[in-house]
Amino acid sequence: MSAPVPEDTRPPAVAFQDVTKIYGAGTPREYVAIEGITFTIPDLVDRGEISSFLGPSGCGKSTVLRLVAGLEPQHPPTSGTVAVLGREIVGPGADRGMVFQDYTSFDNRTVLDNVVFGLECRGVARREREAAGREWIARVGLDAVRDARKYPHELSGGMRQRVAIARTLILQPRVILMDEPFGALDPATRLDMQDLLVRLWREVESTVLFVTHSVEEAVYLGDRVYLMATTPGRIAEEIHL
Repeated sequence: MSAPVPEDTRPPAVAFQDVTKIYGAGTPREYVAIEGITFTIPDLVDRGEISSFLGPSGCGKSTVLRLVAGLEPQHPPTSGTVAVLGREIVGPGADRGMVFQDYTSFDNRTVLDNVVFGLECRGVARREREAAGREWIARVGLDAVRDARKYPHELSGGMRQRVAIARTLILQPRVILMDEPFGALDPATRLDMQDLLVRLWREVESTVLFVTHSVEEAVYLGDRVYLMATTPGRIAEEIHL
């Protein structure tokens, strides 16, 4: 068995090098979303870390996340490079998973079918994917039998986000991108979901990029916090906690 690669020689989990994103370049509606952003998040062996991106609306937090995800229209950057695990991003990939603020479940599929959707797309056999799906439904705090049969419209907001997290983590991505996933939840549910995220993160040992408007949430979850400023969007400060 080969020895693990030392952390100081592993490529970063995520690396931005002088990244700028301009929408409508050269038109009257030109808008500089982010400019000259550079940061590196290490790929930590057997633990990963959570990096919080904190700032006001319009500072480019979601643009940063979607560039990592490889999602259009944010991808590709206007200039600079974005890399995950040493590879420049050319589009979405199985090494990344994303959880959005808006509920993104398929309304015509049960909770179980939503959770296993990615495995189904990969061609995993029904019995295998449903067993994995029930396991993940339980791991996010839902009932693996009763809740698995429900449809999204029968769930509370917190339950829907638990489904979204299970659907992402079942695919075992190395990098998890979370765009204000708890922003629409009531305060008590939001705290419960933060604790759930920390517990699951310790189990899966992935790198998490977490976007939020909340100082308390950024500090509670983050191993490091990127404080972003506006006009144009940029990183004003990197704080290690």
